[in-house]
Amino acid sequence: MGLNEAQHDAVNTLEGPLLVLAGAGTGKTRVVTFRIAKLIERGTDPSRILAVTFTKKAAREMLERATELLGSRSRNQRPEISTFHSLCVNILRRQATKLGYPARFGICDRGDQEAFARTALREINIPGAVLKPGDLLTIISNWKNASIRPDQAGRFAESDKEHLAAAAYRRYQMSLKTSGLVDFDDLLLCTEELFERFPEVRDEESDRFDHLLVDEYQDTNGSQYRIVKSLALPHRNLCVVGDDDQSIYAWRGAEVTHILRFRHDWPDAKVVRLETNYRSTHEIVGWANKLIEFNSTRHDKTLRATFNGEKPRILQLADEELEAESIVEEIHGRIRSGTRRASEIAILFRTNEQPRVFEAELRRFGVPYILLGGNSFYDRKEVRDLLAYLKVTSNPRDDVSLLRILNTPPRGIGQTTVRRMMEVATGQEKPLWEVIKDPSQVEELSARAIDAVNEFRETMDHFHRRRREPVENILRMLIERVGYMAEIERNYPEMNERETRLASVGELLSAASLYDRRDSDSSLVGFLQESTLDVPMDNDKESKLQADAVALMTLHSAKGLEFPEVYMVGLEEGILPHRRSVDALTEEAIDEERRLCYVGVTRAQRRLTLSLALQRTKWGKPRDTLPSRYLFELTGKTENPKYWEVQRKSIEAGQRGKRARQSQDDRPAQTSQRRTKRRGK
Repeated sequence: MGLNEAQHDAVNTLEGPLLVLAGAGTGKTRVVTFRIAKLIERGTDPSRILAVTFTKKAAREMLERATELLGSRSRNQRPEISTFHSLCVNILRRQATKLGYPARFGICDRGDQEAFARTALREINIPGAVLKPGDLLTIISNWKNASIRPDQAGRFAESDKEHLAAAAYRRYQMSLKTSGLVDFDDLLLCTEELFERFPEVRDEESDRFDHLLVDEYQDTNGSQYRIVKSLALPHRNLCVVGDDDQSIYAWRGAEVTHILRFRHDWPDAKVVRLETNYRSTHEIVGWANKLIEFNSTRHDKTLRATFNGEKPRILQLADEELEAESIVEEIHGRIRSGTRRASEIAILFRTNEQPRVFEAELRRFGVPYILLGGNSFYDRKEVRDLLAYLKVTSNPRDDVSLLRILNTPPRGIGQTTVRRMMEVATGQEKPLWEVIKDPSQVEELSARAIDAVNEFRETMDHFHRRRREPVENILRMLIERVGYMAEIERNYPEMNERETRLASVGELLSAASLYDRRDSDSSLVGFLQESTLDVPMDNDKESKLQADAVALMTLHSAKGLEFPEVYMVGLEEGILPHRRSVDALTEEAIDEERRLCYVGVTRAQRRLTLSLALQRTKWGKPRDTLPSRYLFELTGKTENPKYWEVQRKSIEAGQRGKRARQSQDDRPAQTSQRRTKRRGK
């Protein structure tokens, strides 16, 4: 395939600053690689070309395509194509001694960072209950992404927690430097510091290249922006490619203003708009255009599709359980009929709580799936802790679950006490619970430890006697009795982290409530069987996507991917846009959420389905929802909200008719039984 007119213009503009506004699915990578090839064809030494992007996968793909285009000319010399962090490693290997680091400095992994953070907190006598090492590292990372050094952090600290973190930051950074180490964020911050303090270093590094290309420019943070500017100023041959409509990483330091103000930084810059979308149907692109036009601060551009298809759908379901059930049933049917392979379908969600019901339905229907962009709901600490309590309630002889909850939350049963009880249990070949029933048999246990063990046993005995009550009642009383909510609030004072963990507890309560209402013969054993299937997780998105499985992923994780069929679920106020953005009461926050919705819509190639639940269970109670404002914007129905009520009645009637027609033999038996019970209630 050749280049279209706009792509040709971008590829052949080889001098001076250039902004390429590349809309979703418009061939961005193709333009970057063709432009590199064109520069070399025109006589530029390949080693004098630098291209920078954000991921190793993107850098590798760019290098492979450029090498393929150049053929034999690429054998001796190649352009330097790397991630921002790899670029900075190379610069620091040459220059780090000027900042007092050894040339062979080491780079910390997460485990090393946590060890240094723990030591820093201990040195200034900050207990873990006040500030955890992981929370400290999050604060430090945010400061480093904003180019805030240790001696400046105190001025930017707002809360008591951040003032403590500022003191620990100094200790943490001093320990790293003394050990000849940097962390991942230091790679950018140290490079920026080099360029600021040593102009001769900045000139030496910028003189290495005659052309600089930056991919995904809308995702640059402050340090990356300043590094790019320093490297490009001498020759001014800077080409940046990106899409302000897909800037969705403000939470990790990205600033959309960098691409919006490019002409301000480089007044003579040429702007080329790539607007021909080769990915999605005319109907999908039309909805995306309607949506993103509601963002007032953006570069004007309108996507144009190259083929037609079916109109996107909106499904409104009675609750989140029916939302998951209906969508997974449809997916199961399309895979079974051969219409689609599982790997051609994605379910996209905004929050980490949403996939729970979809995971349950996919397992029930036997549909293979992978989860990206977050741990399985059942892998979260809070969920594992509370399920362990329920397992011990059901079966006190479950040693694995017992060991997890004995001192969670802390109740005075320390590691020494646990070790001594385990030694007795092992020596007598008994379950740990038999020792817990009589801790006095354990030598050297203090009276205080024995009292703590006895109190724990009495708590679990109490709930074991009530194990035949509704699961939600048991769980709610357990949470209150052991003080689990207070423990979360004590350990996670930072609001976002605390809310996320509390939301996981609330979602588990909702799952228990839905289970109790759904099954007339509900039991604690049945709930545990349904809830505790572990889902294997790893962090290699690329390898996981090779499997023939439905992809469940966050909207953030979906960026850069595409699927023939996409289901975007939970299009409700408070989910998308997220409640934190709504509560912020700023146009910028709502605009970023709208861009996130836009990214989701433009992942779909042929078929797009948006869904919402009319009721969603929160903390065990069904609550009415409001349709997302983005649904009205996508469809152009902003002037007639009653449209949704008409659509809801129509869709629900259609669903009832479909169920009446569908053969029971086509559904998994467990699901059929569950629906029969629901209709009979």
